[in-house]
Amino acid sequence: MRGTKDIDALIELMAKLPGLGPRSARRAVLHLIRKRGLLMAPLADAMQQVAVSARECLNCGNVGTSDICEICSDEQRATGALCVVEDVADLWAMERAAVFKGRYHVLGGSLSALDAIGPEELRIPKLIDRVASEQVSEVILALNATIDGQTTAHYIADQLEGRVTVTSLAKGVPIGGELDYLDDGTISAALSARKAL
Repeated sequence: MRGTKDIDALIELMAKLPGLGPRSARRAVLHLIRKRGLLMAPLADAMQQVAVSARECLNCGNVGTSDICEICSDEQRATGALCVVEDVADLWAMERAAVFKGRYHVLGGSLSALDAIGPEELRIPKLIDRVASEQVSEVILALNATIDGQTTAHYIADQLEGRVTVTSLAKGVPIGGELDYLDDGTISAALSARKAL
C-alpha cells in the first residue's frame, strides 16, 4: 500500500522480536496505532530511556541500569553460593521464584561445536576467576536440559573440580505432571534422580 512506508518498517522490526511473526507484528502495530496516546508514545519513551540506560553488569552479566547490578551489590546475597545460568531470562526466572538468595553468573549461552561457540565466547573464564576471588563455596549449575546445556555443565564441572562444590538443579517429573504426558528423557532423568521418602 502507498503511504505506509514507516508503518511497514515498524512491522518488519517488530517481526524480528522473539515470539512475533509478521502477522503478530502487524496486529501489535495496529493495536499500538489505535492506542497511540495510551500505549505507543509511552512505549517509545520507555524504549528510548532503556536504550540509553541499560547495561550489562560487569560482574555477573545481568542486565540493569548500573555497571554493577543490584544483586551483585547486595551484601546479604554474598552467601558463597553462585548460580550459573545460560542467559538473563533464566536469571529473571530464578528471581521470580524467589527461592535463591545468593548471586548469579550469566554465561551468555551454551557450548556448541556446531555454532563454533567455545568457552572463550561465553563467560566461563570470568566464572573461573569469580570462583577464585569471591569466596564461592558452591556453584549451582542451572543450565537448560539440552545436549548443549549438559555439555556446558560437564565442562564447567571439570574446570572447577577440586576447587568448589558443584551441584545442578534436579531434573525429572514436574509438580502436577502426569507420567503419561512426559517424554522418555524426563522419565529417565526422574528415575535416575529418585530419592527416599
